[in-house]
This record gives sequence, C-alpha cells and structure tokens, in this order.
Amino acid sequence: MICRNMTSFSLQQKIGQLFLLGFAGDALTPEHPVATDIAEGNLGGVILFDRLLAQGKDTNNIVSPDQIARLTEDLQLMAGGGLLVAVDQEGGKVSRFKKERGFPVTAGAAQLGGAPDLRLTVESARQTARMLKQAGINFNLAPVVDLNVYRENPIIGRYDRSFSAEASIVAAHAAAWIAEHRREGIQSCIKHFPGHGSSRTDSHLGFADITTTWQEDELEPYRLLLKKGQAEAVMVGHLFNKKFDKAYPATLSAMTLQSLLRGSLNFRGMIVSDDMQMKAITSRYGLEEACCRALAAGVDLLIVGNNLDHDPHIFGKLKSAVLTAIDRGKLSEKRVDEAWSIIRNFKKSLVRNNATR
Repeated sequence: MICRNMTSFSLQQKIGQLFLLGFAGDALTPEHPVATDIAEGNLGGVILFDRLLAQGKDTNNIVSPDQIARLTEDLQLMAGGGLLVAVDQEGGKVSRFKKERGFPVTAGAAQLGGAPDLRLTVESARQTARMLKQAGINFNLAPVVDLNVYRENPIIGRYDRSFSAEASIVAAHAAAWIAEHRREGIQSCIKHFPGHGSSRTDSHLGFADITTTWQEDELEPYRLLLKKGQAEAVMVGHLFNKKFDKAYPATLSAMTLQSLLRGSLNFRGMIVSDDMQMKAITSRYGLEEACCRALAAGVDLLIVGNNLDHDPHIFGKLKSAVLTAIDRGKLSEKRVDEAWSIIRNFKKSLVRNNATR
C-alpha cells in the first residue's frame, strides 16, 4: 500500500480523515461525491456492507469476489493509496461475505471458543484474513471480546458473537485471531468497549443501559490484550453505565474514554466508534451533534455506515457540523490534530504489516 503525503493536510482534510463512511452501490464512478472526497484526501476510509438496510435491498457493496476486488482496487487508486477499507467480518451470523455470493463459510466466535484449543480459531482467522486480503479489505472490525455473560443478549449472545463467558478464553482466541490477520497485512479492531455482553437491549435499536448488569470482569479481555500490545484499535459501544459517567454513554464520555481506556488501561492506539447512526445515539442526540461530542470525548475514527439510514449527502453535513463545533469552541483543533495523528499512525501500521509479510 502506498500512502499519500498527509503531512500538509488542511483542517478540512484532517476532519474528513476522521470518518469511516458507507455508501450505496457495488461501484463508484469518478463523479460520485464519495469518490471526489476520496480523491481529494477528504475521507479517511470506507465501510462496506452486503445489504442496504435503509432501502430494504439485499445487495449493496459486496456482490461477488471479483466485483469486490475491483471496487477496492478502484477505491485505492482514487485515494492514491492509504485508504482504510473496512468490513464487519466476524464469521458465523455476522458475515458480510456470504456463501451465496461465492465466499467461503467462516465460523462464528461461539463455535471457535467452544473448541478445546486455539487451532480452529487460528485456521478460521487465517481463512478469513486471506479472503479479505484477496478482496482488498485492510481493516476488519472484529473480533468481539464481549463476555457471554447473558446468553439471551439480543445482539451478542443470541448471535453467537462471543468466544466465551471467561475473560482468559476470550483474550486467547482474540489474540490468535488478530495475529493471523496481521500476518496477512490486515488490522483488526476489538469491540465493544467497555463490554456489551451483559446488555438486555440492542444498541442498534435504542438506549442500552448496562449500569446494573455490567461486571468488572468485562474489562479483563482489554487488560490482557492491551498489556501485551495485541490490539491497535478498540471500538467503543454506545453503552451507558452511570458508574463511569452519569450523563453520557461511552461513545460520548470523556470519563470512559480518557480516564478509563486511555488512563487506567493505558491504551495508545485508535479509538473507533460503533456506527454513529445506531438508535442508541441518534434517538437522543442526533447524528451531527453526536459525532462532534464523540470527537471531543476522545473518539478518533467515527463510523457512519450510511446503511441503517441513508443520505448520499450526509458526509458534507457532518464535516460542516465539525467545523461549526470548532468555531463555537465545542471541539478544539488540537483534538482534531490528535485524532488525525493517531489515524495516520494506524495507517502506517498497515504499511508495516504489508512490508513484513
């Protein structure tokens, strides 16, 4: 991967680099607004989906192996290299690359975590990483490191997304998963900080309060992985816990991100939001305000999937909202520079991973 020179970016370009944006369709023409933003260095990355939920379409960015390889090649050519191209490919029930579209079947975390050792996880992660590499994906928003402490959890337990209820097992399988991805030049992202496994509600659909259900053990996979430098990106969930912050969910909480994740856990990598269009956030704050609050709180990379809701012009609105927040003193240029620097270093790690393969 060849990265464009990012040392002389303008403030507007830096703001654009803080977003991972979704778009509709299985190809991009040069005239498409997203293509223009990519070509001008105004967008840090894209996130790809197999379906367009907002419009009820069963196809979107990922149609076939040949098609996705062409699309990602075109995206990197537009960017001059260095574009983050992300998917949620956990395996099992959360798979953007599906069998019916010509991709191999990959196991889910519950199946992997239930095996007597790590061999199945290593094999599955290797298969997944090689598939993503062939498709031109360089950032997999996985693995889940939530503990399976509530098996009826509507978005974790019921979807078999957790390796185990035991932190040491979760951390061991996650470390193996991450290592196999790195061997193929692909970065991973552990999620959903500070722990989604105990929630009784789905944060895609509404407010998720984990105050009375969350357990201290849910931080242990993060402690184990971060202590050994095995994770360079952490996704924060839209999870409210008044023990951490009496006012804001984790994504918007400086106390959760700065005091806990950066402070107590000493994480120095990239903090990624969950999709900012999820109802746990937008139903209370609105998308534009939430994105500005998240950046101010300490999120570095904002995911706007443009899939749960779709607006082809949303990116321009979001960039304007961030500029307005800066003008009004609600967000500092220093925080933008800090986030941009972290993202730039993360992109350099992709180059290193590819160089050492």
